[in-house]
Amino acid sequence: MKENMKKVGFTLLAAFVGGAVAIGSYKLIENKYNDGLSFEEKQKVYFANNPGPVVSSADNPDFTQAAAAVTPAVVHIKTTYSSASRGGGQDAFEDMFEEFFGGRRRPQGPQMASGSGVIISDDGYIVTNNHVVDDASKIEVVLNDKRSFSAKVIGRDPNTDLALIKISGSDFPLVKFGNSDNVQVGEWVLAVGNPFNLTSTVTAGIVSAKGRSIGILGSDSPNSRPIEAFIQTDAAINRGNSGGALVNTKGELIGINAAIASQTGNYEGYGFAIPINLAKKVIDDFIKFGTVQRGFLGVSIQDVTAELAKEKELKSVRGIYVQAVVPGGAAGDAGIKEGDVITKVAGVNVNTSAELQEQIGRHAPGDKIGVTVVRGGSERVLNVTLSKEQQLAINRTASSQELYNKLGASFAPLTSAQKSKYRVNSGVIVSQVRRGGFFAEYGIPQGMVITSINDKAVNNADDIDAALGNTGRNNMVRISGIAPDGSRVTYNFQVN
Repeated sequence: MKENMKKVGFTLLAAFVGGAVAIGSYKLIENKYNDGLSFEEKQKVYFANNPGPVVSSADNPDFTQAAAAVTPAVVHIKTTYSSASRGGGQDAFEDMFEEFFGGRRRPQGPQMASGSGVIISDDGYIVTNNHVVDDASKIEVVLNDKRSFSAKVIGRDPNTDLALIKISGSDFPLVKFGNSDNVQVGEWVLAVGNPFNLTSTVTAGIVSAKGRSIGILGSDSPNSRPIEAFIQTDAAINRGNSGGALVNTKGELIGINAAIASQTGNYEGYGFAIPINLAKKVIDDFIKFGTVQRGFLGVSIQDVTAELAKEKELKSVRGIYVQAVVPGGAAGDAGIKEGDVITKVAGVNVNTSAELQEQIGRHAPGDKIGVTVVRGGSERVLNVTLSKEQQLAINRTASSQELYNKLGASFAPLTSAQKSKYRVNSGVIVSQVRRGGFFAEYGIPQGMVITSINDKAVNNADDIDAALGNTGRNNMVRISGIAPDGSRVTYNFQVN
């Protein structure tokens, strides 16, 4: 009897040890496997192992379930800045958008600001806006349960106004990804964030529009390529909501709140969120590559309007008109031509430039996508392999690149029509002038046509670099061209 009990005890012990080993091995394999997953794939694993209650308020304007599911994972972000890094000292939301939309400025205060963020993985990754954490010397994250953590920045992208930060720990609550492509104008949505330092505030509204471009994004980088395809909502969004969650009635994350249209700096009925399908690609790139890997089509475009359709004798006002094609770019190599009208990207209908930019922004260099164009009244699908920006730019030396960046401007090649208009055989047009650069300092305006630098003709970025490498012992730069008013001008200035 005693011997049988020993056998039973030994068997139970062996089973327990074996089970523990198996569980431990599974956890090691699971963690190792999860390291290679995208955030969306990690979420699928998480929610498969942690199925919560089915959340739905679709048939009833009662959003308690959706609010309860989301609120624990929306965090309050408090940032501190050195006096040199941020001049206004006001809320980051207001600091970025109030100047664009108008409104009065508040007096300077302590160099602190606040915003919101959304936990998207149980190990502490948080998506927020770039302008919430840009230049912050310290980032504090306060959870809904009042716990406070220091956060580090994993990646920032001014072109989409997205950032990924991380806090240390595990078993954090998270918001489930939705599909922003399925969002319909008129459907109910909730905005969750921390406006005016009021934690865990939920507001409701509807989707007012999709694919909105409001012209607020950009950066001081020469390679700035802003992508704006906002979801517009009338859910109340105020200062401090930046980086918060826009969710559907199932409690699924469909957007990251980013901006308001206001004359006062406060809510006046128009809020804008970054579609989550665009955000997923950006934040996954932060983890995989440390920066965004963005594919480029290589075209200059404008929306088709009734006026443009009449001028160009187009048969429809649907799509995006190709004004010019970058030589050697992805579009040109695939056979896209000036005068084509793009109607679909990767099978998705695109009717505005913002929608096209969003679709391209979801893809990486080397991705092969179908682009549907209308040419001469007939529709065709062209297979495009998206290029890297570097393939369209130039291989600069360190010194010439530094000088190129210090110019503080962006350039576009002149089209044949522009060369004919200005009666020149060569030239680039100044497409942007940024604060702090030589162009801004010496008053060289946007829209100026530059025909030569240091007496060398310039047609593209390669030519500009080559010319900048010839500044001589005195480091003098001589820029000649045609001002926006048509007058011939020359600028001479010395660079360090």
